[in-house]
Amino acid sequence: MGEKVKLIGSIQSLFSYRIEWALKLKGVEYEYIKEDVRNKSPLIFKYNPVHKKVPVLVHGGKPLPESLVILEYIDETWKDCPLLPEDPYERAMARFWAKYGDEKLWQAYMAEGEEKEKAMGPALESLAFLEKGIKGKKFFGGEKIGFLDLAVGWIPHWLNVLEEVGSMKLLDAEKFPSLHEWAENFIQISPIKECIPPREELVSYFHSALIYLRSLSANKP
Repeated sequence: MGEKVKLIGSIQSLFSYRIEWALKLKGVEYEYIKEDVRNKSPLIFKYNPVHKKVPVLVHGGKPLPESLVILEYIDETWKDCPLLPEDPYERAMARFWAKYGDEKLWQAYMAEGEEKEKAMGPALESLAFLEKGIKGKKFFGGEKIGFLDLAVGWIPHWLNVLEEVGSMKLLDAEKFPSLHEWAENFIQISPIKECIPPREELVSYFHSALIYLRSLSANKP
């Protein structure tokens, strides 16, 4: 696989980091192109004209959007350090819970008032599943980091930021002890730790993003 690999990402995009982690774990050399999500460059419109979002992986000149899709592509293209389980059922469940976790935890952050109370339920259910899945194991992938570890790997650093900005509490150490322990360990792993952005930058960004998103919602007819 000698074709050039580029990753278009952003410090503000928690989904970009899962791609960086996967590439580093696989030992894939890549060029990182920093994108400003508040002032998008022509590059992002060229390589992701449908969603106009990061991350985008460009391999051999061919662009691929959507972080979970990219993770699977990386796993199928570079065979070393496999991420998805061999068992078809376990693979399917890893995909399902990765997507579910993204949707439900994000909804709780954006909601407010009574809607936040409603959104908290599915978010806590998602964490409860992850707690059950990680109990007694080092990683969701077993002894090695796997697909679901990378997919929910934003939880240790970013969820705390979303909790602060969104005025909520989800990852309670007493309620989810195994998940909390996994989070503490995961963020200390070298390829993960070296990619973590400054917390204060994330707090500032997500504060602004939440105000913007809620203003859009309020102005809907």
